Amino acid sequence: MKILGISAFYHDSAAVITIDGKIIAAAQEERFTRKKHDPSFPTNTIKFCLQQSGLQINELDAVAFYDKPWLKFERLMMTYYMYAPKGLKSFVEAVPVWTKEKMFLKKIIEEELTSIEKYDYAKLNLLFPSHHLSHAASAFYASPFNNSAILTIDGVGEWATASISLGEGKDITSLKELTFPHSLGLFYSAITYYLGFRVNSGEYKVMGLAPYGNSDSKQVEEYKQKIKENIIDIKDDGSCWLNQDYFDYSTGMQMTKNDKWDKLLGIEKRQPEQELNQQHCDFALACQQITEESVIKMAQTAQTLTKSENLCLAGGVALNCVANTKILLSKIFKNIWIQPASGDAGGALGAALAAEYIYFDSQRITDNKTDIMQGSYLGPSFCDCEITKLIKQYKASAEHIQDENELLQKTAQAISNGKVIGWFQGKAEWGPRALGNRSIIGDPRNEQMQMKMNLKIKHRESFRPFAPSITIEDVEKYFDIDTESPYMLLTSQVKKDICFDLPGNYKDFAVKEKLYFKRSSIPAVTHIDYSARLQTVSQDTNPRYYKLIKEFQKITNCPILINTSFNVRGEPIVSSPEDAYRCFMNTEMDCLVIGNFFFEKDKQPDWTEKTNWKQEFILD
Repeated sequence: MKILGISAFYHDSAAVITIDGKIIAAAQEERFTRKKHDPSFPTNTIKFCLQQSGLQINELDAVAFYDKPWLKFERLMMTYYMYAPKGLKSFVEAVPVWTKEKMFLKKIIEEELTSIEKYDYAKLNLLFPSHHLSHAASAFYASPFNNSAILTIDGVGEWATASISLGEGKDITSLKELTFPHSLGLFYSAITYYLGFRVNSGEYKVMGLAPYGNSDSKQVEEYKQKIKENIIDIKDDGSCWLNQDYFDYSTGMQMTKNDKWDKLLGIEKRQPEQELNQQHCDFALACQQITEESVIKMAQTAQTLTKSENLCLAGGVALNCVANTKILLSKIFKNIWIQPASGDAGGALGAALAAEYIYFDSQRITDNKTDIMQGSYLGPSFCDCEITKLIKQYKASAEHIQDENELLQKTAQAISNGKVIGWFQGKAEWGPRALGNRSIIGDPRNEQMQMKMNLKIKHRESFRPFAPSITIEDVEKYFDIDTESPYMLLTSQVKKDICFDLPGNYKDFAVKEKLYFKRSSIPAVTHIDYSARLQTVSQDTNPRYYKLIKEFQKITNCPILINTSFNVRGEPIVSSPEDAYRCFMNTEMDCLVIGNFFFEKDKQPDWTEKTNWKQEFILD
């Protein structure tokens, strides 16, 4: 079957084409439009997917959209009815949009597809799997498992906010759901909002900020107690009940009722860009621990209901790699697999695979070892002629190094000399993580590198950690983990024998001061709690990146590189060679490698197109 999967109109619009259950191409619309979390219909992405597959719309067996708009409209109307007369302003603004656009989504999709190319309306098979079924399908059908528990957790789909299912062969059976307005994902988004970060974008900042909290302090325990007694009640099965007196997302225009939170917690909502203090860190830690408690209990319930030794995870909360690791360490399941595009973008893949195996009843074959994600390298790639065109356009200076070994040696030597490299290779990654094809890379041994990359290149908060990419065979020498983490969705503690002690009064230091201490022999990727968000790299999935790390190891005896996404704060990850060059020239990156072309900053012509990133990109 030839199926186009689409997610759109909320955030992270995306498209995927599958043929007989194999992913041919997948990408997010933001990579083409350069609008982060772009919710618009993924016209550019669909064109890309069609081109990669060699198909026309008329040749598709189905187009699958990732949720059911009528059920969403039902939830919207029921919510306003339950809370009336509250939320009148929100109701007046939202309902016309729904009645004009989203209630007639089938017609809109048909018209948008027509704008791409003409096709026969009568032959279009348009399917609408539910939101959490799309998440569950994106996890289970893409996983290596023939039998698995499936746990999906996000903000909200139609009504469901979390679900537990059983996957067996080609079948998915729904077993339990948590429904709106009670939602662990919305709780975490409320915390994101209260801490001054952008909802549906900055949740990972809360996760990164939490380790700066003092885990043994009374303040953290007081926050947890107040939150659990007044705001969120976690049940034995992991489901949660949210006290709507503290939230405004059901009918209002913001996530929290700030005056109630301020009074309860004794702190005020943080404003964007306001300096972070210890209270913010302790609050983030308390909320992260509450989230982990709920997630672990849901995982335990999933195992009890399914009796499976495997677990698949999807939904936005599955991007919380700290919570994922807590499940792994709990040993509730023998094996865990997490969809790398766990958010709404991944719903496009799930919709396509649900159509393949549920609607069309296709047979599914798996070996219980290999997933179908192809390393998540499923996006656009570019040939030498396109890179040459870029060089001519900007009168750039680049050395063309045809011999791969020479290219890798030159790059590895530059990294070992303290250079920061923009690394642009092959197909773009699918999902929010850069995995070695659209990455900014550097030396993890350099204790100044985290600050340099955060402040001078990424233009982001200094507290945010960087991930290590490590060759799969070396991982246990540096990290306390005995499983692969190819998609950067698990954390691990750095081995104690390469860690250094901190001053006795370390916990009394200000947040920024805590950054300046060398914690291990790989300080640039060692977070404040001696953890790291880990990517294991194998020769099978990304041979060039693997070889680069090996070349770096030859020079330094260190099989690790810093890996962060190739973008600045608020900008989507670069997609094209032009995106890469512009980002390179607008930051303090030292070198850029696109394919076999090596660019050095000090050899480039004067750059007059300086970007004010604060004005051009919405802060995330």
